[in-house]
Amino acid sequence: MDPETLALLTLVLAGGATAPRRLLLETHGSAASALAAGPRAWRAVGLDDKRCARLRTPSVTALARSEAWLADPRRHLLDWQHADYPALLRQIASPPLALFVEGDADLLWHPGIAVVGSRSPSAGGRDNAHAFARALAAAGLVVFSGMAAGVDAAAHEAALAVRDGRTVAVVGTGPDIAYPAGHAGLRERLAAQGAVVSEFPPGTEARAGHFPSRNRLLAGLSLGTLVIEAAERSGALITARQASEAGREVFAVPGSIHNPMARGCHRLIRDGAALAERPQEVIDGVSAVAGALAQALRQRLAASPERPHQGACPHPLPPGADYQCLWKALGHDPTGMDALIARTRLTAAELSSMLLVMELDGQVAVEHGRYSRRS
Repeated sequence: MDPETLALLTLVLAGGATAPRRLLLETHGSAASALAAGPRAWRAVGLDDKRCARLRTPSVTALARSEAWLADPRRHLLDWQHADYPALLRQIASPPLALFVEGDADLLWHPGIAVVGSRSPSAGGRDNAHAFARALAAAGLVVFSGMAAGVDAAAHEAALAVRDGRTVAVVGTGPDIAYPAGHAGLRERLAAQGAVVSEFPPGTEARAGHFPSRNRLLAGLSLGTLVIEAAERSGALITARQASEAGREVFAVPGSIHNPMARGCHRLIRDGAALAERPQEVIDGVSAVAGALAQALRQRLAASPERPHQGACPHPLPPGADYQCLWKALGHDPTGMDALIARTRLTAAELSSMLLVMELDGQVAVEHGRYSRRS
């Protein structure tokens, strides 16, 4: 393992509050320099004696397990200073020091919706989770969820069933652990066809305190959070609150007044969440945040070498007639939004979401608010 990765893992394994370790990393420019700075510098940023001891003497077993896990080329460690650290996650109150990702790390930059809800949904709630997630994935959005039983699993399964559907599991364990254990097969499919992401190092078992922390990542990676069914006190409501605090949209699907699993959604709606009866209402509702993500992506791409593309369309278009229509409406000369609305008869919100997806996939170039095909 190279010295910088080893030093970064040592910082991650020290545990505790992330802010002091982020400050240490920023102050010294690299993880190796941060470790070399020594105890006086560590204490200066707020690290206590326990964290300093772990920096001096990291767990050999934990380091070896993380090193072995990272040996697979589909596994990644994205630290706070990494160019691919997700832009939306940087905006939350307590972003993680680093992310362990198995699968397609680029999906963390794609526009997506967190779909959350009860671990024991009604049959109707499960159907709603499947229908909304399927429609969101078909529209080209990533379906983020937590790989839990119930609504989470239904959302992941629905997105995986869509041709070219994208879905990411944000977990409260190490990225190598299936929780619940019965979801081992689902975890493997998510890692192969989407991504599994965690702030906890490989080998970390499920602990109750990890899941509220997981929920903040789920809310932070998403343009908005959709709650399908939730009791009045549930983890899904924590995710929704954290999404709201991060300036993201919150949507709730209403249910029967006789269904206790609908009460959490009704409470969210009373408190200002958007009532969602159709997937398109969710897509339309996140266009403003999608625009901010697009700007961050443009800055990221501008700082990176241009990726080569071949053929009329660099990658397969997302499924759906609307994408085909938009592709035909785009030319090699930059085209403004008003012209695209006139050519496609789609709304500005619909086009914004679709164009962002196509930009992330390398199909569309954007300059001064005008769009063209990438050659």
